Formats: sequence, C-alpha cells, structure tokens
Amino acid sequence: MLKNLLKISCASGSINQMRFEFFVALRYLFSRRRQTFIYVISVMSILGVALGVGALVVVLGVYNGLTTDMRDKILGANAHGIVLSHLPSAFDDSSDLSGRIMNTPGVTGELPFIYTEVMLSAGGGVKGIVLRGIDPQKAPRVLSLLTRMQHGSAADLEREGAPGIIIGAELARRLALAPGSRVNLLSPTGQKNAAGYAPRVRPFEVTGIFKTGMFEYDSSLAFITLGAARDILGLPPEFLSGIEITVDDVFRADEIAGRLAASLGQPFYVRTWMDMNANLFAALKLEKFGMFILLAMVVLIGSFSIVTSLVMLVMEKTRDIAIMMSMGATAAKIRRIFMLQGTIIGLAGTLLGYALGLTLGFLLKRYQFIKLPDNVYTTDRLPIIITVPDVALVGASALALCFLATLYPARQAARLNPAEALRYE
Repeated sequence: MLKNLLKISCASGSINQMRFEFFVALRYLFSRRRQTFIYVISVMSILGVALGVGALVVVLGVYNGLTTDMRDKILGANAHGIVLSHLPSAFDDSSDLSGRIMNTPGVTGELPFIYTEVMLSAGGGVKGIVLRGIDPQKAPRVLSLLTRMQHGSAADLEREGAPGIIIGAELARRLALAPGSRVNLLSPTGQKNAAGYAPRVRPFEVTGIFKTGMFEYDSSLAFITLGAARDILGLPPEFLSGIEITVDDVFRADEIAGRLAASLGQPFYVRTWMDMNANLFAALKLEKFGMFILLAMVVLIGSFSIVTSLVMLVMEKTRDIAIMMSMGATAAKIRRIFMLQGTIIGLAGTLLGYALGLTLGFLLKRYQFIKLPDNVYTTDRLPIIITVPDVALVGASALALCFLATLYPARQAARLNPAEALRYE
C-alpha cells in the first residue's frame, strides 16, 4: 500500500503533499497494529484529553454561573453606582441634582438614600443593623431585591401609625419577627441635651421581608423611608447621604461614572459596584485561573500519553519510515505525518470533551439534579453559564498542548537514517 501510494504520488504529482501526509497519518492511526498496546495508549490519550476538556467546560460554566448569581444579588441589594459628596450640604437641592444625573447618557435610574447603623430591638433580642432610608416609589426601579420580596412591598413603608420597616429573612428568623411585628430602632446619636447626645428610640412595624440568599444582607440590612430615617437620626429635612444610580450596562459602569463625575463636578464623586467589590471579584477571578490551571493538568496527562503512543509507533513503523524516505519522502514530510497524527488524537479528544462537557452542562441547567443547601450558598441550585470565549479557550489550550506533545516523536522519526533502519531487514 505504502509503496504504491508513493509511486502514484511521485509519478503524477497531482496529489497534494498535505493530502499524502494526512492519508498516512490516518492510516497509521486506524490500521491494525502488531502491538495492540500502542492502540490502547492512543485510545487512552483521546479519553484523557476528552475528560480534561469536558471537566474544564463544566467547571468554568459552574464558576460563571455562581459568579453571575453572586453579582446579580450584590447588585440587587445595591445600585450600580453611588454619587457622594465631600460636603454634606451638597445634596440640599436634590431635585435639581437628580435631573442632572438622569440627563447623563447611560444612567437609567436614581435613588436618594440615607445610610446609617442603628440597634434593632424586639421580643426575640437585640441586633445591630445597617439602616437605609429610601424613597418607596423610586426604590423598586433601582434595587431589584425590593421587587421580589417574600412578604410585602416597598410601597407598604408609607403607612398610617407606626412607620414601616423592611428587614431580611435571616434577621426575621433570628428575632422571631413576621409581617406586623413591632420593633424599636435605637440611634446612638439622637437628641442633644445638657448631658450630650441622648439615644433616640422610635417604634416601627415590620411591613416586608426580603431574601437575597446572601447572609450578610439577609441578617443585617433594613429599609425605612427617608422621613423616618431623618426623624430617628435627628437630621435636617433635606439631608441625604448620597444618590444611588443604575446604568444601562453594568460592565460599563466605570465609564458612565467617569462621565457623570465630570458632569457634576466638585464636590461630588462617584463610586461604582466594581470599586466597592473589587477585592471580592479579584479573588473570584484568581480562583477561576487556579481552577483552569489545575484541570488543564488532566489535558496535559493526556498529551503525555500522546508522546508515549507516538514514540512507540515510530519504533514499530521504522521500516515503513525508511522505505518512504528512500523513495523520496523528505524529513519534513515524515515529521508532519506524526505531528498530524498527534494533532488528530488531540482534536478527537477535544471534540469528544466538548460533547461530554456541553451535554452535562445542558442537563445540569435543564433538570437541576444537583441541589445546594441554601443556608450555605447564595442559591439552592447549581447555576451554570457556558460562554463561547471559555469554550474556545479550553479547546485552543487542549489543541496547543497536544500539538506540543507531537514535536519530540516527530523530530525523532524525521532523524531516522534509512540505511541503518533497512540494514537488517
């Protein structure tokens, strides 16, 4: 077969070199061999690469899902950016300031707020909480957690009698609170008298309960109206801590914040969700890189198997290589034959790994057969988001490792001396 192929190739000159090398590589890959062990190693190489690629696709998809879920919940409890000021009195004319903010391209919503920390006491105990005064009408358009509450709504904050308060599910569970429960808020800096500042205490009624799945928010965050916040803190009527904003693209928040800061000028400045959570997302990105390197080791093991199988194949096909070289095949052609064979093994493993990883990812996303304890994680299911860039990166990395694994065996085959190989035949 090999002699006839070379004669036809040399005589007609119509068969492309790459077609010849590709044909021989496929022939060596799928032909019956004297040493079955080489065939077994080749199959194990394909399976090793496939397992590594499949594991990388699934793990990166799960990482993307968990990171996206965490980001969405952080942005549900916080806006995309915050307009702050070095001067507390800068927010006195908040209506004019809100108009200037909304006229900035990319800004889709604004919400004046007051931020403080107080003590909440109830029959079940006492707990320090982060208290945020908000406008109940604007808040649901800026804070998405207020649109999917377990009980009540933001509009319920405005009521007759005792002012309303919205608390987290974990705080309600810890203090045995439910909608309609009465609580007291204590502000350490309240009324000023001859002895200094006397704590100010105000009664509130629980009108809503939210759950984000993040313990820090669910156990220590509460919302009241702006007027109630100013009352308990003893603040002037127009006082604001800042203005929260939402943007049309959360990944361009820095760019939009820069335009807004330039538009507002001094003494205002803008912080984005990226700035305020930089350490968290930097740590998550580092974890993703670490997971990628760790699972890439599985692909590397598969590529080592490719080296073994090709080296043993070169030893088995020494006579064939010598015949091809004696009939005119150059060292470059011989080298490309074995490089193509290793690349085909890597490509087969990568495609099989894609099939395994994408199928498992689809099943995980559709049927959700892996459940998570919701008191430990931010979600009770295993979210998975498989992106095209991640899939492409995994495939390119696997093929690169497999290609590098072919260089040494191909080089050894190309250095073969035909006279030495055929001397004892």
